[in-house]
Amino acid sequence: MRNKYFQIYREIADNIRTGIYPANTKLPSEHDLMKDFNTSRETIRKALTLLSQNGFIQKIQGKGSIVLDAKKFNFPISGLVSFKELAEDIGKEHRTIVEVLKLINPDEEIQRHLNVTEKEKVWEVSRVREIDGERIILDKDYLNHSFVGNLTKETCENSIYEYIEDELGFTISFAKKEISVVEPTVEDRRLLDLDGFSNIVVVENYVYFDDASLFQYTESRHRPDKFKFVDFARRNVQR
Repeated sequence: MRNKYFQIYREIADNIRTGIYPANTKLPSEHDLMKDFNTSRETIRKALTLLSQNGFIQKIQGKGSIVLDAKKFNFPISGLVSFKELAEDIGKEHRTIVEVLKLINPDEEIQRHLNVTEKEKVWEVSRVREIDGERIILDKDYLNHSFVGNLTKETCENSIYEYIEDELGFTISFAKKEISVVEPTVEDRRLLDLDGFSNIVVVENYVYFDDASLFQYTESRHRPDKFKFVDFARRNVQR
């Protein structure tokens, strides 16, 4: 169950940040974690994999999971999480304000991004993300209507990914990301708290299901002072 392993991931990550599991020590064994969380080995392994991918632990064969230094929050470039999951992981007060929710016939640019034709319908969703009372992210989402047939304001305020996975039964698998730094647009300045900031960080996401179907293109526009965009890289050389 996806929510179960993410809850376990988040609890262990919090314990690492607060020093309950200090850096350079070993996590409890998979068997012990199974007993602690009253769950299956598969669920524990999924949570450990997510911890590894986000730089909290190093899994060493035959030795278990070693805790890494993770005192500071980093925005994981290689991760694929919803804003709701991200904000809950940070532990901050958060709110989503839906500015636009409508079905459109895509223009040439969106057709190119989503690989659709002008006759196909696309959801256009624009959401402002507020953390600790500051509007710091503008997410502009375009979703292929043939995959996501219905969206409501309530769904968009909560989590589109949660709806797609838990209600529609799709598996969101991977994304291609492109990052750039640009000058804010008039829309950025109207919707975000950008006083004193002359640039924003734009993360473009092309998101795919597990069958490699492209279903979403997102332009996520961030105020530059709130996040560090990092990738936790691992060397994997076959000799």
